[in-house]
Amino acid sequence: MTTTPQAPLDRKQAATAVLAAKRRTGVRWADLGKTIDRSTEWTTAALLGQHPLTPEQAAALGAVLELDDSVIDALGLPPVRGRDVVDTSEPIVYRLQEMVQVYGSTIAELVREEFGDGIVSAIDFEMDLVRVPDPKGDRVRITLNGKFLPYRTW
Repeated sequence: MTTTPQAPLDRKQAATAVLAAKRRTGVRWADLGKTIDRSTEWTTAALLGQHPLTPEQAAALGAVLELDDSVIDALGLPPVRGRDVVDTSEPIVYRLQEMVQVYGSTIAELVREEFGDGIVSAIDFEMDLVRVPDPKGDRVRITLNGKFLPYRTW
């Protein structure tokens, strides 16, 4: 009996396999970040296909998550960023979009007033997410920390 070789996985398929392995193993995102000495947030984004992983990082994470070699190989592919890989119907993603719809122009105006004409970089960027205890119900604090890049004139 011959078997037909399977096509290599892409980053989106690898992310699906990572999520399944994470559920199966019970490993926390923070522990995966510690495995490769990166932040929880960056590591999570990388495993979901948004950042590149070195072969060493992919192998280390693959060992912890008990991933097949095909998934580990796919984790080393170039990232696939943008809306085509983000499920905008996911309630948290949808609410983040709502926050930008309501406060995006306010943020843009305040950035211009404080820094001038430019943008906040998502390339030179860090994010932090923490649980903030509150007697009325715990809160989520998300810090988005991007470098200001002024538009240049020439």
